[in-house]
Amino acid sequence: ASPLRDVYKRQLMSRFDLSERQSQAILDMRLRRLTGLERDKIQNEYNDLLALIADLADILVKPERVVAIIKDEMDEIKRKYADPRRTELMVGEVLSLEDEDLIEEENVLITLSNKGYIKRLDQDEFRAQKRGGRGVQGTGVNDDDFVKDLVSTSTHDVVLFFTNQGRVYRLKGYEIPEYGRTAKGLPVVNLLKLTEGETIQTIIGLNQKEINEKSLFFTTRQGVVKRTSISEFANIRQNGLRALNLKEGDELINVLLTTGHDDIIIGTQFGYSVRFREEVVRNMGRGATGVKGITLRDGDQVIGASVITDDQEVLVITEKGYGKRTLASEYPTKGRGGKGIKTANITSKNGPLAGLVTVNGHEDIMIMTDTGVIIRTGISNISQTGRSTIGVKVMRLDENAKIVTLALIETEENDEEEKEKEVNEES
Repeated sequence: ASPLRDVYKRQLMSRFDLSERQSQAILDMRLRRLTGLERDKIQNEYNDLLALIADLADILVKPERVVAIIKDEMDEIKRKYADPRRTELMVGEVLSLEDEDLIEEENVLITLSNKGYIKRLDQDEFRAQKRGGRGVQGTGVNDDDFVKDLVSTSTHDVVLFFTNQGRVYRLKGYEIPEYGRTAKGLPVVNLLKLTEGETIQTIIGLNQKEINEKSLFFTTRQGVVKRTSISEFANIRQNGLRALNLKEGDELINVLLTTGHDDIIIGTQFGYSVRFREEVVRNMGRGATGVKGITLRDGDQVIGASVITDDQEVLVITEKGYGKRTLASEYPTKGRGGKGIKTANITSKNGPLAGLVTVNGHEDIMIMTDTGVIIRTGISNISQTGRSTIGVKVMRLDENAKIVTLALIETEENDEEEKEKEVNEES
């Protein structure tokens, strides 16, 4: 007889002492749910809930029941899923996708400035020029900074960083950030954990074959040399590894990859060189100091070392931009530790030697000045002369500029040569 829904809900609550939720549940029932049969179902459900509550409360107060339930559930899982293994376990190398697999392998240049800025460049940004060209700006530097090291390598190769204190650090080529030609780069201390007063002196790139088969040959500023197996540097910690023990006042200036049976040539700033068999330097551990490779004259110092064979040529570049190629046969193999023979005639015109490397005659060379200018030219553009000459002008330098380092890279045809080749093919 209630005229409104809310009225009869309040009457149920007051007459039967029900809560609002209980009253609403009754009102939501269909008429058939009020029969005796449906009432018995509700009563049974209520009794089952009370029994479940009592059982759960009993489990909470009895830890042994918890263990028994877990055991029963595990037995049930075993019964359902204890079928033979469906996946195959591989024995041996497991192939996985690493970050390196997603990075394209390409030839790059790694440059390091005197102030410690490093970057990665695409080699295609530099085209070969004729001898005597002005070059292009290879990196952006401040007035008090200059590029001191350049290495040709691959993005997938290992790059080892040897410091003036005789320590070695390791990165992959792609881990070095890439910048444009005129960018300054990233401070190397952001990539390597260098100690106070430690600077990168030499950078070399290693591919997997070289890591497994070759040795490292160290040369110091004071003419000390050492040979060590690359396996000694298999595990390089993030804070570096001791590569050799340096004498007081000495520093590491060069590291070479060798087979253990090569000839080595060492050049000095005053224009002298010595050539000797690598075997005369025994294989030593990382902590060794090394032995004397060349006896220096007063005030002289080592500026370069390289592996040499009789079918190669020795290329020297002076600080004032002069260079020359000399047949390796003009450099006799002698014992280590001597004062050496003349490799260039040093005058005020060409200046002291800035670098010495061995070449096959078909490479390109990158030459860098302390003002950041880089020139790329073919080795064949540099004249071949005897040991006691000053050479030819390889690069015209700005006033007060001087060459500080050089690096060999794979040869490249210039645009004029390519056009000439196309015309010849068409005719």
